[in-house]
Amino acid sequence: MKTLIRPKLVYFKGTFQDNISVLIEDGTIIQIGDVLDIRLKHTPEQEFIWENMVMLPGTVNVHNHSFQSLLRGLAVGKPFLEWRDKALYRISPLLTPEDIYVGALLAFGEMMKYGVTCVSDFFYLHNNGLEGDMAIIQAAKDIGIRLVLARTMYDWTGAPKGYIETVPEAVMNTRYLAKQYNNAADAMTTILPAPHSLHAATPEMIQAGHALAQELGTKFHIHVAEEPFEVKEVLDKYQLRPVEFFEKLGVLDDKMVMVHAVWLNEREKELMADKKASLAYCPSSNMFLADGVTDIAWMAEAGINIGLGSDGACSNNRISVFEEMRMSSLLQKVTKLNALLIDSEQAYHMGTVNGGTLLELPIGEIKEGYKADLLGVDLMDISLQPFFSDYEQLLPNIVYSMQPAAIKEVIVNGHRTVHKGKLTTIEEGDIVKQVSELSRRIHTAIRSS
Repeated sequence: MKTLIRPKLVYFKGTFQDNISVLIEDGTIIQIGDVLDIRLKHTPEQEFIWENMVMLPGTVNVHNHSFQSLLRGLAVGKPFLEWRDKALYRISPLLTPEDIYVGALLAFGEMMKYGVTCVSDFFYLHNNGLEGDMAIIQAAKDIGIRLVLARTMYDWTGAPKGYIETVPEAVMNTRYLAKQYNNAADAMTTILPAPHSLHAATPEMIQAGHALAQELGTKFHIHVAEEPFEVKEVLDKYQLRPVEFFEKLGVLDDKMVMVHAVWLNEREKELMADKKASLAYCPSSNMFLADGVTDIAWMAEAGINIGLGSDGACSNNRISVFEEMRMSSLLQKVTKLNALLIDSEQAYHMGTVNGGTLLELPIGEIKEGYKADLLGVDLMDISLQPFFSDYEQLLPNIVYSMQPAAIKEVIVNGHRTVHKGKLTTIEEGDIVKQVSELSRRIHTAIRSS
């Protein structure tokens, strides 16, 4: 079916343009231009008029843990390791595949309302084999969000038992899922390997994840130097810093997506740039856990591709990429005492087209041949005011002041998932009801343990 969308403005080729319409077919943008020109070539079966709206590409959340939405608000204000033990390690072993599904509905539904059309979910609850992975995939399908499942490879024995797999198990399970889902024409579900970190994955597991990424033709994601204790552990054990050790292992290359990378020294940043590794940057989570500030100003200048992630909702606690755009810019300005660093356009690109590049998907930009993952934002929303007729203020206002209520329409792969600010795929009240029932069960289980 061909669908024609006619907004007031379209963010196209780096500017806000009027008298532009977008034609979609089979989940892909097939023509952008004047409505009369489009109708000369095509006969749309469906037409949406987005009056007083600007069309933006959907945002791309390059790092999340969806099940952690169920832990939001627990052990708040604790040091990282105490937060991990009292919230994450305490509750996650109790979650069944059905619970994981509910948590993913909560996370993906909230993200969708906030303009996230694609998410990379870094998932490591292997309590029930592949059932948890399948629960995440099903939740993404039911909400209608595009999913990259960064399937975690985790063999640190200090973690809950359900996190842990042997190297052969992790490779087998990740490969199996990738063969089931990767390379589908709609690209709605992609699987890639994700060795957890140098703290929670052995060198053999990390090398296996890298080798599997080469085999599958994907990238691999890994937490890097999020906390100072991780750097100290690696130095004590291997007499090298984390990125130096990756180089020694032979896994530091353009397949690597580093998550966080807060505590890198100059040599490590240079290695990262030289080897063309990418960064999944989660500024709000880093602030919430008092991790520190990644030097993305230097990385961006060095040509490192940076995408934005929310991280899990129990260490943020919002899961909006527009929020991360704002935070990524403000953090660099105040840390470096330089108001010129990471302007609104750079931050916006990190949350859109850069994320698509990082995930190797044709998303994050309104462009012919790209996937039809689109937002309709209300130009009359009070949080976007004021802006002059030349629209100079509009992109800065989107990055620095826009509130989620301004997002009225969301389309993913050509399908409408939000209409007039409401989810269309699943009733929001049903999600809240399921989460409430699950929360009562978890609370009862904790009190009786």
